[in-house]
Amino acid sequence: MADPTAPFDDFLPEALQFRSPAPLADIGANLTHASFDRDFDAVLGRARAANVTTLIVTGTDLAHAEQAVELARRVTGLYATAGVHPHDASGWDSALASAMRELHRLPEVVAVGECGLDFNRNFSTPAEQERAFEAQLGLAAESGKPLFLHERDAGRRMNEMLRAWRDDIVDAVIHCFTADRETLFSYLDMDLHIGLTGWICDERRGHHLRELVGEIPLERMMVETDSPYLLPRNLPAKLKGRRNEPSLLPWIVREIAHWRGDDDATLARATHDTARAFFRLPAGDGAINPGHAQQKES
Repeated sequence: MADPTAPFDDFLPEALQFRSPAPLADIGANLTHASFDRDFDAVLGRARAANVTTLIVTGTDLAHAEQAVELARRVTGLYATAGVHPHDASGWDSALASAMRELHRLPEVVAVGECGLDFNRNFSTPAEQERAFEAQLGLAAESGKPLFLHERDAGRRMNEMLRAWRDDIVDAVIHCFTADRETLFSYLDMDLHIGLTGWICDERRGHHLRELVGEIPLERMMVETDSPYLLPRNLPAKLKGRRNEPSLLPWIVREIAHWRGDDDATLARATHDTARAFFRLPAGDGAINPGHAQQKES
């Protein structure tokens, strides 16, 4: 976990300054996390320097979704999602459903979520999670926007619920995929997309992903940092505070490309194009503008 009060480097050591050979889209960045409050502009500047040109800012509850929308309004190249994370599913009610429906009507919101099922921690009961998830599946069908999904130790039930709705939802991505081969193919069989993070860089728990990434078609793959979480463990230098950030996405791409037998540029270009198409992003939108206080052009 990233501690917002912990000391951290407000710059990247030279050894970590790695520019992607092709533009990248980070489809899962928790930029509303308090750890980014102190150096938000610098974080965006480093992302741009690393050729990370598109950021999808994750909204995991009403407050953070509203903050994500505000960032997307202020910064070119940023977009928002809006949903209720399974950890917070116990708070789902009709008022929250109405508020989410309104957010999904906004052009800045490009996906419904982060939502789904997490039977690993069960901060909300499985029944509460399924109730909130079912409702958000309905909101995705209603809005016509894709789903940004969270799943931990719930692959079978997630599969059952998604299959029941698959004809009604346009697209869905399994964010931060960490499951097994059977679960992967159950998602691919439903024509879902797969989001990969720095989990694959972790020699302690990412070995199985190294064997699976070659099975994921490039047109179904997207990449993400899940920052400030999941700092990649393949970095050649230590980072004080262990806060992940979008500028480190090229290191994740390099790891995935290595295990697939691809080159960095091919993987970067393909995942970028897949993300732009998946989230239906306007072709004319520019890259990240580090001056976050500047308004987008109307």
